[in-house]
Amino acid sequence: MTKFKNFLHNYKPALTVTLMLMLICGLGFPLLLTGISQVIFPSQADGSIIMVNGKAIGSEIVGQEFTQPYFMKGRPSAVHYNTYTLDADGNAFYSDGSEFSGPASGSQNLGPSNPALQERVKNDIDAFLESHPDVKAEDIPTDLMTASGSGLDPHVSVDSALIQLPEISKASGLSMDVLQQIVSDNTTGKLLGIFGEEVVNVLSVNLDIAEAMGLI
Repeated sequence: MTKFKNFLHNYKPALTVTLMLMLICGLGFPLLLTGISQVIFPSQADGSIIMVNGKAIGSEIVGQEFTQPYFMKGRPSAVHYNTYTLDADGNAFYSDGSEFSGPASGSQNLGPSNPALQERVKNDIDAFLESHPDVKAEDIPTDLMTASGSGLDPHVSVDSALIQLPEISKASGLSMDVLQQIVSDNTTGKLLGIFGEEVVNVLSVNLDIAEAMGLI
């Protein structure tokens, strides 16, 4: 009994401090930040979800894979933006037919001299040129052929957006003036006017295209 009392006497301060830090750092601080963010930035705190007719159709900060010719395409994604389809047996597959590996983010981290990367880029360039016959290979913006580190990048450069508009116009029936205005409306400028680059949110553009076409 005496040994137990000595143990409590010696270790009680450490146990008390540990318990207090667990409550403060593991519970109190996260709850405080969550509460503040919900009051000040409610949309961002909830994931920047975009709602259409009361239904969540995506997030402003997570890209999606679009295949219809009247929609703008984003950057290549090693995880296909986690977009998949189900077959009759309920098995999930990416758009290229490979098996869905589950929600993920990241890239293949292949070096510039890696043959697999060179082949992937070549195939993407060939596919782009086939669907955009008036474009030359040297005119394709770099970001349209390079995957983002997360594989979930929702943006493309302004040049990457504009180069797609002629074919989108043909497929959608929308005029170039309308499409250029849509791109302008969904372009975010440099941070504080000096950091980063101007970028275009692909999902937001495609929502405006769908609305202009009367799809939503």
